[in-house]
Amino acid sequence: MQKEKRIYWIVTIIAMALIVLPSYFAPKAYLVEAIRRMGFPAYFGLELDILKIVGALIILIPAIPAMFKEWAYVAFGILLLSASLGHWLADGPAKGIAPLVPFAILCVSYYYFRKLNYPVTAKV
Repeated sequence: MQKEKRIYWIVTIIAMALIVLPSYFAPKAYLVEAIRRMGFPAYFGLELDILKIVGALIILIPAIPAMFKEWAYVAFGILLLSASLGHWLADGPAKGIAPLVPFAILCVSYYYFRKLNYPVTAKV
């Protein structure tokens, strides 16, 4: 169980970093242009930044109930799959594949989240 907790935390921190940090380290002009190219309003970038931080905090703070964490995982999954489709259509397949990397890591995090919070009991 200790090994699984360690794996969960390492993978979860990596997933949250890959989801949240690009908004702050990528060139701002590139992000604004990408949002415009995909046809979203200018304020959408700010909305994404705020909601990514909120979602990451929900997942990373242990005291928050599991139900809220489940919803945050769902939201990040939708976000990353939508980003993949949007970038694929606006910028081509190479840019569309990039969001699938944090999505795959998020899936591993979710797997361990479920394993730690909803243990399977043997049926007799």
